[in-house]
Amino acid sequence: MTTLRICFIGDSLTLGTNDQDYLGWPGRLAQKENANGHDVTIYNLGVRADTSEQIADRWQSECAARLPDIHPGALVFAFGINDAAIENDSPSPRVELDRSVAVARQMMGRAKALRPVLWIGPAPAHADKQPFQTSPETRYTFNNGYASLLSDAYAGIADDLDIAYLDLFTPLASSADWETHFEGLDGVHPQASGYRVMADRIAAWPQWRKWFDH
Repeated sequence: MTTLRICFIGDSLTLGTNDQDYLGWPGRLAQKENANGHDVTIYNLGVRADTSEQIADRWQSECAARLPDIHPGALVFAFGINDAAIENDSPSPRVELDRSVAVARQMMGRAKALRPVLWIGPAPAHADKQPFQTSPETRYTFNNGYASLLSDAYAGIADDLDIAYLDLFTPLASSADWETHFEGLDGVHPQASGYRVMADRIAAWPQWRKWFDH
């Protein structure tokens, strides 16, 4: 049996927005490992609309409060889709590519020095359902082309830092079924079945399995 406390750090896709079961993919991962006999405590630190810059400002203090040194702890990061969003009529994304890459490199380097860490790449949005109106004053257009560039850049950073990185964007973007999980929704956050797809992919990932299968 593995005993592990895990902080899941990210945005609304980490939080599980639109999941009717209020589990997201982190909750489903915990369920799977609990069913396998492991003692898993999860802390979902997903914040809606957070960019990499906003996550970088908060993650260390939030994790420090939840992962005391006397217990085995680990970190799972998942972010990027909000960096790729175009706010209202802006000519550029919320976080420019070079800035997003620099923030991610610094944040993930710091994380690796503190705890075991895994990095999950962004998932694609449903392009035909854009833009996403978040309030009367604010709408976001989630750009899959930019998100794909980010995912590739993040994979390169992860390789440089020797951090395990799971590319979700490529297989989900090429899946004929992925967009069916957004039926009647905002095109950014899937229903429960979409989070189940994400959880299944992560649960089968050899780097995730290394934390439990030993």
